[in-house]
Amino acid sequence: MHTDDFLQYLAIEKRYSDHTVLAYKHDIESFVDYMDKAYDEKDIATVHTLMVRAWIVELVESGLQAKSVHRKISALKSFYKFLMKNGELKASPAHGVVLPKLKKLLPTFVEESKMNILLDQVDFQTDDFSGKRDKLIVELLYCTGMRLSEMVNLTISNVDLRENAIRVLGKGRKERIIAISLSTAATIKEYLAYRIPSEENYLLITDKSAQLYEQFVYRTVKKYLGLVTTHQKRSPHVLRHSFATHMLNNGADLNAIKELLGHASLAATQVYTHNSIEKLKKVYNQAHPRA
Repeated sequence: MHTDDFLQYLAIEKRYSDHTVLAYKHDIESFVDYMDKAYDEKDIATVHTLMVRAWIVELVESGLQAKSVHRKISALKSFYKFLMKNGELKASPAHGVVLPKLKKLLPTFVEESKMNILLDQVDFQTDDFSGKRDKLIVELLYCTGMRLSEMVNLTISNVDLRENAIRVLGKGRKERIIAISLSTAATIKEYLAYRIPSEENYLLITDKSAQLYEQFVYRTVKKYLGLVTTHQKRSPHVLRHSFATHMLNNGADLNAIKELLGHASLAATQVYTHNSIEKLKKVYNQAHPRA
């Protein structure tokens, strides 16, 4: 009962996406299953701190990555905060638990020169609908920095070709406006001229006129990035990382990049400064006589 109320709170009051709410649901269910098996306890409102710590140990020993452990504990902490807010608990048993350290991994990105080759020289077979769509997928992700989920949910009415802007509904259902270049606007116009008839109002559709789905985009991006880079990671999020890194390298203000990406805080955007610092170190080591 508590869990259902919490998930409803996330969906309605916090305005989290269906995907995020489902992730919270799975994480809490994972803890409930553990409590049932380890302590024969099904009411997680009666849990104490030692049980939460034991669950963390169980997760780590099972081989789960530190990032995933952090996510699960974060979901649990949010749940207990909700119970405290509603007067169900006086204190959270998850408060103060020590989490495994996270490795600081720099975001993977594709070099500017390679992205230019991909968009300017690679043959997307743009003499048909599929080719026009595939190129637009890559160009939108790289040239706007939008998230995969944001792109597949774009409607035709979200695109304003007179103002060269796209209205995006991001995390927490927060709306933001992203400017697009004349080149990207032209790519959209070309795609719309070839777009096959569909009852769907979504901008990007499959060959069968249905809304584009995330796995389709993953396959498309992996295919075309594989033509210009040997990176193992060739996902839509790599194009988002590339967008942010290239903007920063070319002098864009960090706060402006934060707004374009739809980040809630500047801390999430600052990770891209590390890539710029690494680039400066490389230039220094190559050029300075005392390096």
